[in-house]
Amino acid sequence: MSKKHMGSSIDDFLKDEGIFDEAQAQAVKEVVAWQLAEAMKKKKISKTRMAALLKTSRTQVDRLLDAKNDITLSSLQRAAAIVGRRVRIELVYG
Repeated sequence: MSKKHMGSSIDDFLKDEGIFDEAQAQAVKEVVAWQLAEAMKKKKISKTRMAALLKTSRTQVDRLLDAKNDITLSSLQRAAAIVGRRVRIELVYG
């Protein structure tokens, strides 16, 4: 086993492997999907009800809650508003 990454951070490892940006984007999507699902649970909003409130299909709600999918910012903002949340995005130095 190579000791090349011994003592380095996971970020350093992912950067060395060339997958840092991809991994970070996936992690953000997973956190946002989880936060939306938890907010729905707290507000007792089912996927079917969320679909009705968003004026869309249950399948679209499933896509919204699945971190493997890319969703539009406007869809996320609409869903967040329904559960009493808002979306905040910022650019940070890398």
